[in-house]
Amino acid sequence: MSTTQAITDPLASLVAADVQRAGAALAQDVFSQVFRHAVNAEDTDDLAAQGAWRQGIQRWLDEGGRQGARTARLAFLVYALDAWGLAYTQAFRLQAIPPLTALLGSLRTSLDAQAEAQFAQHFAALSTQETAAIDGKIALRRSIHLALWHAMAACSAAEESTPIVQALGSLMLALDTQMPENGWRLLADSMATLQMALLEQGNAARAQEGTQQLFAALQHALPTERYQAALNLSSQALMGWMQARRAATE
Repeated sequence: MSTTQAITDPLASLVAADVQRAGAALAQDVFSQVFRHAVNAEDTDDLAAQGAWRQGIQRWLDEGGRQGARTARLAFLVYALDAWGLAYTQAFRLQAIPPLTALLGSLRTSLDAQAEAQFAQHFAALSTQETAAIDGKIALRRSIHLALWHAMAACSAAEESTPIVQALGSLMLALDTQMPENGWRLLADSMATLQMALLEQGNAARAQEGTQQLFAALQHALPTERYQAALNLSSQALMGWMQARRAATE
């Protein structure tokens, strides 16, 4: 399995790599607000909260300029928000996240027929073509997996952390099925990110135990070659991070 094969992103002309990463960050920010609202609805004014979400989304979409780029951005944002929702419903065993459902449903209501067709085309590409918005997908999965890892590390007992570890493992393993050619790249990125977080966390027993369980499950479930390729790539990234960290302190 080659780790240097060139990747062609069919959406790059509409949504550049840096824009994809910005979209992933926006999705994380919006989802965190939506999720807090879902948990603490009695403490938040619904209209004000949704107005704030919409303003940030609208600004980012408008920066796309022409309609094709704008609908591609919208498709990626919906794709990313949907991924966050799926991850959290699995990890925390929720039936639904109503404010997120409402937001996702409302994002397409203003599209005309042409824009709706473009949106559907872009969303289908994101769902069926592995390399479509690949930089955004890497950033998206990294942030989702890291958020769940932090939630696991914050648990006070194994009974609380185990369901999150199981959900996180399932999400990471799903990359192998959903992206048979490039899923290992996203997996490697997340593995490196979680190891970096563990090193930064210091002596945290729950974080260390959960990370060990996660990596053991990945090794058991994945084909040996695929796991080894992901592990090697993640180790390279981790070593580079550690070297840069040491250099910064010298």
